[in-house]
Amino acid sequence: MWPFGGALPGVEEGIASWYGNEYHGRVTASGEVFDQDAMTAAHRDYPFGTRVQVTNLRNRRTVIVRINDRGPFVRGRIIDLSRGAARELHMLRDGIVPVRVEVLEWGRGERP
Repeated sequence: MWPFGGALPGVEEGIASWYGNEYHGRVTASGEVFDQDAMTAAHRDYPFGTRVQVTNLRNRRTVIVRINDRGPFVRGRIIDLSRGAARELHMLRDGIVPVRVEVLEWGRGERP
């Protein structure tokens, strides 16, 4: 908790999902070409280029990803990870897992 009440800014918990094959090679919202094996993610609000640490709350594995896309567009989910990031978190089979997302460095990209 921080002095102004509520959750810490740049820290959230919720459900993560992942995306890969279907979007590989397509242009992301940031203008980058999506590489399903890169350590990237989609977030609805964080500026492009923001680096976050994502912790799988089921197994405590962590990965650092860079926000380069917008999403997820499914209610209740807070971040969409690339397949590469999902592999590191051991969540490929489950598809969705509870996570903690912590901002390490704010990007300078535009907000939506």
